[in-house]
Formats: sequence, C-alpha cells, structure tokens
Amino acid sequence: MQIALIDSEESRAHLLPLTFLKPISELRIGILTIREKWEKYFSQEVLPISADYLEPNFPRASGGGIWIKSNLLPNQELKNAIVSLNPGEQLVHKETVIGGHTNAYTSAGQEAKQIHFEGKVDLVIAPWDFFRKNGEQIRADYQLVTQGRQSEALTDPHTMVYGEDVFLEPGVSIKAAVLNAENGPIYLGKNATIHEGALIKGPFAICESSHVNMGAKIRGDATIGPFSKVGGEYSNSIIMGYSNKAHDGFLGNSVIGEWCNIGAASDSSNLKNNYRDVQVWSHATNRYEDTGLQFCGLIMGDHSRCSINTMFNTGTVVGVSAGLFGTDFHKKFVPSFSWGGREKYSTYRPEKAFETMEMVMARRNRNLEAADKEILNHVFEVTAKNRTWEKK
Repeated sequence: MQIALIDSEESRAHLLPLTFLKPISELRIGILTIREKWEKYFSQEVLPISADYLEPNFPRASGGGIWIKSNLLPNQELKNAIVSLNPGEQLVHKETVIGGHTNAYTSAGQEAKQIHFEGKVDLVIAPWDFFRKNGEQIRADYQLVTQGRQSEALTDPHTMVYGEDVFLEPGVSIKAAVLNAENGPIYLGKNATIHEGALIKGPFAICESSHVNMGAKIRGDATIGPFSKVGGEYSNSIIMGYSNKAHDGFLGNSVIGEWCNIGAASDSSNLKNNYRDVQVWSHATNRYEDTGLQFCGLIMGDHSRCSINTMFNTGTVVGVSAGLFGTDFHKKFVPSFSWGGREKYSTYRPEKAFETMEMVMARRNRNLEAADKEILNHVFEVTAKNRTWEKK
C-alpha cells in the first residue's frame, strides 16, 4: 500500500526558509529525516506530496493509500492507529486531522469518518521546534536504528567513554576523544570521523562521512547531518547535511540547512542580554513572532554561507543562497539571495549563485542539476518582495 507524507501550504510556510528547496519530510531531526523515520516504522518506501514547484526533484505520490501530515513525528502507537484506518477514515487529534486512508475511487467531496486519537502527537510547527525537540528525537531514533544490531568495536585506547549507549557504524574513526553518553545516547554514523581532542556529550548524532574536528566541544542535543564538518563549540543544534562549521566559534540552538558554510571564528548569539524570550522573523506572517523560548540562535536556509568573524544576533533568520560578510551583527532577517553586510545588501543573482553552488557541490561529488536551478529560480522570484533594496 502506498504511504504519502503530505505538506500543507500553511505548514510549509511556517517552516521556511528550511522548506524552500525540499518537502518538510526531507528535513532532519534526531538522526533521521522525517521520511526516514516513517520508513523505519512501516518498513517500506514513503513518498512526499509537496508544493508543485518542488516536483522536478520530488515527484508526487499518486493514487490511494495512507497519507500522513508531513510535520508529524512518528511513534509506535501512532503507526498502529494509522494502519488500523479503513478507506474513507481520518485520524484526528484535538480537532486536527493528522492522517487518513483514501483510495483512488474516493470522491474529493466525500465526508470522511473521523477516528479520534488520544495518544502522543508531536508536530514540528516552527523552525525552532527542530532544535527544541532534537534531544528527544535522537533518543527515539537511536532505538530505531540500533535495535537488534551490534555496534562496531571502539578500539582506540586513548578515547574515554562514559555511559553505555554509544553506537558505532562501520568505518568510524576515533582518536583520543571523550564520549559522554551518561545523559543520552551517542550515535556515530558510517565512516564518520571523530578527531583528536573532541569532547562530545550526548544525546548526539553524527551521520555518514561527517567529521567532528580537533578540539571541538559538542554540548549535547546536537545532530550533524551527512558529509559535514563541525569544529569549535556546538550545542543543541542541527546541521541538515553537506554543510561546514569547521572552525572555532559558537553555534547554539540553531538549525543550518544543506550546502551551507559558517566561516572561521563566526558566532551566533542564542540568548538576549535582557534574558527575555526571542522573537524570530516568520515568512508565513511577514513579521517577527515570539518563539516563547529564552534560547534561540541562527536559522539558515540551504546554500547560504558567511565569511570569517561573522556575527549573528539572537534569533537571526537567513534565507536561501545568501552570501554574508562583515564584522558587525547582521540584520535579524536576511532575505534569500542577499549578498553583503549589515550596512548594504545587494541581490545575489541566480546566475552568479549557481557558479558557486556548482563548485561547492562538486567537492562532494554532486552536481547542480537543471531541476535544482529551476527550483532555485522559483524561490528567487517568490522572495523578491523581501529584498526591499530592489524597490528603491
């Protein structure tokens, strides 16, 4: 039976800039992406249904079957309730429809029978939910990924381990590090490298072929996606993948997209001087929204990067494909396809951006395809309203 994860327009908008170039289900939280989590529970392929302009890279699921809200994080009770649905039934939690079972013959106007679910429901609604829920999701994914499996042996005599929940996939390399899993599990993905002097506190996950650089301090509730590098101080943050924060500098309570680069000695504040809750720019409402959080750092969209000594204020949002530099704090909202510093931003034209993207992706043996450019051009057009200097 086909299983689809459906993006609502409202959910996508509230998760921008993270969802400009991909469906919600392709976002990583814990060890796995949301899609990968559901595939573990169902033991089969799960397909996305997202915005029309993303279809060149993410073909839509079609036909009947089970559908699930794409920003819903799975658990076993939820999975059991979803597979128990009959055609024409919807699963409802506190007046919110979170899934359903349809077939190719169901009329679009047919009223569905509602089945109420009283168990645990966990939704990612805003970008900051990703780091806020990350520690719990690392714990849950650790069980999913390691259950019934044996960790590779840790053979380095100079690495100290505290706690029992440390799992090494094949090809992991560790030298003279400290792994403290007393407060949560530590998962080291295939061919990951932990360099000399790294201090790592769980819950922590590093995915395939990524690096924790020499002397890095990882403070827990943190994820490093695949093919990435992290150095300096890194706390309660997620790097989605293919991105680097390789040097000294602080990144906390933050979410970084794919193909990003954080320059050496760059820092992001995650706490206001007055200790009040952080407000963050929302693409959905075109204004600053109260997060209800005292700690919130940097939210950065895919293909954005900053130079050395870049400073980001508490709760800064950077869109897709921004090239940032300068030693002053950047504005708290930097639109997609911006180039420059706080005193003056200009437009980073797609044709110029593509040149850099092609070089960056080639370093990971990936290509910027025609479909990628088509999607990026669409994002360039829809975000023009945010680049206010173009209207002067």
